[in-house]
Amino acid sequence: MKIKDPLSRKIFLWINNLFLLSLALVCILPMVHVLAVSLSSGPPAAAGFVKFWPIDFTLDSYNYVLNRAAFWRAFARTLYRVALGVPINIFLTVMVAYPLSKERHRFHARTIYVWIFFFTALFSGGFIPSYILVNDLGLMDSIWALVLPGAVPVFNIILMLNFFRTTIPSELEDASLIDGAGHFRTLISIYIPCALPSIATITLFSIVGHWNSYFDGMVFSRFIESYPLQTYLRSIIITRDFTTTDIEDLRLLAMVSERTMKAAQIFVGMIPVLAVYPFLQKFFIKGIVIGSVKG
Repeated sequence: MKIKDPLSRKIFLWINNLFLLSLALVCILPMVHVLAVSLSSGPPAAAGFVKFWPIDFTLDSYNYVLNRAAFWRAFARTLYRVALGVPINIFLTVMVAYPLSKERHRFHARTIYVWIFFFTALFSGGFIPSYILVNDLGLMDSIWALVLPGAVPVFNIILMLNFFRTTIPSELEDASLIDGAGHFRTLISIYIPCALPSIATITLFSIVGHWNSYFDGMVFSRFIESYPLQTYLRSIIITRDFTTTDIEDLRLLAMVSERTMKAAQIFVGMIPVLAVYPFLQKFFIKGIVIGSVKG
């Protein structure tokens, strides 16, 4: 016989669903608005009439974006940054989190290193020492200036460390060591396959972090040609820097408004992260180590 839910639970589920729906709308509606503005003609967008549906539908703004070399140069530089920075982040995160996840009787200096990394998460020297260091190393305007300063993400290390300690049973490592496997073999054959949900999570964090970062591009890039995408978008959206606009760009710009052009570039800049997220979401549901140790 099916037991009916009590009234209090029905009310809770209704309120919870309403709250989650409201939260989803808060996240989605700004993107819908940006898309609607980018697909509208200049006058209604400039007057603020466009809300969540295009007015006088046109693709002129996207035609402007697709024909702007500076935008694609910044886009390609950010893709290069993500392709280089994310693997470095993941590799260093796993290599640091694995030894720090051990008990003190196996790694006596563990507590010291944990506090050192935790201290760096709370305090830093600031951008002036970072700028001096990057400049003295000759990395200004290079891709390494955007990748190396944040190569060791302490927050991701803490997430991975806790996943190793609380989710992966110690019996798996003990069995591996008894069979003669060393630490690198244990890490590659047991820890990494079992930690795929956590690795997928920090991978998404790293992708979003590198893709959305703009301030380091302002600090470590002296020329617009070396700007990553978000720094380039800021230069035209906040400071309205059109100093590199050529005659062809001016012709295209005359066909669109400044607001629709900005909206089109913002939306195109969001597409890669929106495309990657569905492929990583399935790893967030549950771990893959449930039931790996019997008895």
